[in-house]
This record gives sequence, structure tokens and C-alpha cells, in this order.
Amino acid sequence: MPTPARTSLTAIVAAGRSILAQDGLDELTMQRVAEATGVRAPSLYKRVPGRAALVRLVAADAVAEVGRCLDAVATSGDPVSELRGQAEELRRFARADPHAFGLVFAPPTEGRVVDPSLLAAAAAPVVRVVAELVGPEQALNAARTVTAWASGFLRMELAGAFQLGGDVDAAFDYGISLLVDALGRHVR
Repeated sequence: MPTPARTSLTAIVAAGRSILAQDGLDELTMQRVAEATGVRAPSLYKRVPGRAALVRLVAADAVAEVGRCLDAVATSGDPVSELRGQAEELRRFARADPHAFGLVFAPPTEGRVVDPSLLAAAAAPVVRVVAELVGPEQALNAARTVTAWASGFLRMELAGAFQLGGDVDAAFDYGISLLVDALGRHVR
């Protein structure tokens, strides 16, 4: 008779997310996750083959959370307010969990590739909203533009890279306003 499982994949991912949030990617190790889930590291390998797989699972969970956050923005029928809301929601996520935000927007590496279907699902709320502004033919281009601006702005904000003074909140509002206005004027 097999030994009952002492942990689950859900618990492993939750522990990984917690370690990532508190201590960063370098501290996301099999040993730390094993300790957090109450098992010995060799037992963890029964569920997760190694650190690269662990990081992929945690990254996939963070990507899914971003998608849920973006999708949760009220569907008011007004694409301008929805896109603003999505940008604000992404900013909230980035501020609440900077390490997960960094993992979501990190360049993919051989050991850290998130399933493209998860990425598409997470991006779908933004693509849907911008399609209302620019039409379906340019929706992916518009979504990439918005995402590139937002992720770049947020990376700089989290790094404390805005050193010229001024109000960073106002700069964020200004940037999303420019994008929304430009997309709103785009001829379909």
C-alpha cells in the first residue's frame, strides 16, 4: 500500500509563492518549499522534479493571478475605463508582490518558460478591451503596446528609478491617459 501524500501540488505552489513574495526568486528552493510544506526535500521531488519545475509552477500561478486580476475589472461596457482599471489593477499586483511581478515579466529562460496558453489567457482581458478601441485586427498590437508601457513603468517604479522628482502616481495616470486617448482615436 502506498504511503499517503503529505503535501499537495497546491500546497507546494502556495508555499513557493509565499517564499517568492517574502524573500525573492533566489530563495525559492526545493529545501525551503519542503520545510514550508512540512515534508523533507526528497519527498518534494515526488511531486516536483526540480527547482526549474518549481519556478515554472510558481510563475504559472502568478501569471494566472494576473489574468484573474485583469479579468476582475468590472465590465462596464466602457473600454476606456476598463483599460484604466486594468492598468491600475496590474499596478496593485506589482506593488503587492514585486517578486511575482518580476517573475511574470522576466524574459523566458530554458527552465522558466510558462505555457503559452496560460499567457494568452492572462492577456485575454486586455486584448478584449483594446479590441473595442482599435478593432480586432490591431488588438494584439495594442495590447502589447499597453503591456510594454505598463510593465516598463512598473519595473522602474518598483526599482525606485524615477529620480527626477515629481509625482509618480500622476505620471502613471498621465501615461495610461495618453495610451487610452491614442487608442481611442485610432481609426478602425
